[in-house]
Amino acid sequence: MNNSIYYRRSIRKYLDKQVPKEMIAQIIDAGRMSPSAKNRQPWRYIVLGGKNKSEFLKHMWKGILREENECALLANSKNGISDAKNTWKIMMQAPILIVILNTNGKNPFDVIDPDSRFSEICDTLSIGASIENMLLKATEMNLGTLWIANTCYAYKEITEYLETTHQLVGAIALGYADESPTQRPRKNIEDIVEYRL
Repeated sequence: MNNSIYYRRSIRKYLDKQVPKEMIAQIIDAGRMSPSAKNRQPWRYIVLGGKNKSEFLKHMWKGILREENECALLANSKNGISDAKNTWKIMMQAPILIVILNTNGKNPFDVIDPDSRFSEICDTLSIGASIENMLLKATEMNLGTLWIANTCYAYKEITEYLETTHQLVGAIALGYADESPTQRPRKNIEDIVEYRL
């Protein structure tokens, strides 16, 4: 059994140390090998570092402030803005960001029909598998990661900056960990499983 499943942690503090491109490529390759609905492989990854990462985060910050002070597109989720700001600081510290796009996905602010919704759900599940593969591969390589969904607060600004019409799913912060957090609590297995054998 792959022990990285049990040793993986969400890392929020990173060393100021660059990750070799060859290691990043191996992590991306692990994501590429994950299963996908109808083998659609709906993922696209944009790897950002240095000035490109800083520019990306500048646009993300602009979106977070817009959500907080101006025209909120996620008005019912304003209570998550402080967490998004904290996530942004973590992203600033991590040397690498991997942005994940759904190449089949539509803008989440658009209305779509039920058939398209189910296809989107399947593609999102496929991308989730891809992300998990990357997190586990990074753990095997003694790298730290943080899966990030708070990009949603700057969806418009980020997709415009990236010049993409693909659906923004999230990002992964990647680098050498500067902390060793303990495992966060998990639900007991008997509380989450119902056997009907």
